[in-house]
Amino acid sequence: MGNISVIGLGKAYRQYANKWQQLAEWVLPFLGKRHKLHWVLKDINFNVKKGEAVGIIGINGAGKSTLLKLITGTSHPTCGSIDISGRVAALLELGMGFHPDFTGRQNVIMSGQLLGLSLEEIRSLMPHIEAFAEIGEYIDQPVRVYSSGMQVRLAFSVATAIRPDTLIIDEALSVGDVYFQHKSFSRIREFRELGTTLLIVSHDKQVIQSICDRAILIDGGGVAKEGAPEEVMDFYNALIAERENNSILQEVGEDGKIKTTSGTGEARVSEITLLDGNGKNVEIIGVGDKVNLQIKVKIYQPIPCLVLGYMIKDRLGQPIYGTNTFIKNKPQYDLSKGDELAYSFFFEANLGVGTYSIATALVSSDTHLENNYEWKDLALVFSVININKEHFVGCAWIDSACSVTRL
Repeated sequence: MGNISVIGLGKAYRQYANKWQQLAEWVLPFLGKRHKLHWVLKDINFNVKKGEAVGIIGINGAGKSTLLKLITGTSHPTCGSIDISGRVAALLELGMGFHPDFTGRQNVIMSGQLLGLSLEEIRSLMPHIEAFAEIGEYIDQPVRVYSSGMQVRLAFSVATAIRPDTLIIDEALSVGDVYFQHKSFSRIREFRELGTTLLIVSHDKQVIQSICDRAILIDGGGVAKEGAPEEVMDFYNALIAERENNSILQEVGEDGKIKTTSGTGEARVSEITLLDGNGKNVEIIGVGDKVNLQIKVKIYQPIPCLVLGYMIKDRLGQPIYGTNTFIKNKPQYDLSKGDELAYSFFFEANLGVGTYSIATALVSSDTHLENNYEWKDLALVFSVININKEHFVGCAWIDSACSVTRL
């Protein structure tokens, strides 16, 4: 239970030159077709195993939501097949089909029945649904007076009242408040530990990389990339940074990880090293050690303004810290072909024990969305060990002094 198999899936909509052509096709079908097919999705193939968590990503309009509707059966495919086993709970759209004139309680009963629950089961679960949603007396008010966040709270509470074999979630949770997002993702992680299969659509990089085992990038109605979340998210970020005049290169590093490099190439990082307090090149440092991140850049075309940024990421690819020379008031102007620059960033590595990577960006402003000369993920990988600090947990060394007073 909880397996998903998608084979050759496609979805197309009919397009007519005008409404009269549509009427003519309906009234005079023997005269042939008068429409063209617009394919939203085409030749989608993937499998999700029981207990696996898979993230679906892509730009708006790529077909992600359409894909989830086909998988859940709320829309029918033009071609291909979908095989999904076990109890399925889905939260695809805000409100999950709630009727605005009925109360929250009445909508819970109707939605619960659509999920296959009996009236007795719904009544026994109602206190738990109310408690998790935390909407108070609004449970007996018409849904039309609910805020978007309240609708999400109630919809998610109903969908997850009983642990499903498969849980499918679209972007709806992004509408809720931060407190409920933490609460809902805690329940999602709990379900995953118990063996629930997860299929999640989200633009949130941290959600995809912290929860999912695998990610699938949908672009132009097809599967553009499938693999480890960090690898796919790096490719996705490179894809949206600049769609034109931009190259994307992915290569396997010595550690087996996929390194992604993108950009227009006017400037490139030629060398990156991490030095300890004695100026020695190191790959392993201690918690809190003073280090010097040195980055050398070569200019291949004239550049009016150059900004270098770097980001420290943990092993899941989640950002720990990032800055750039625009923030540091060190942008470089009027650079010529052949120029070379050497940057040094001095800081204390107040990081937790683990493996980290550094991504670099060469751009013309404080973001990478304009003039992306080069974006390089996994430009440098290093490890942090605890040599002389007291034991602690987490990804940051934030030491504290402790005092206790008996009252």
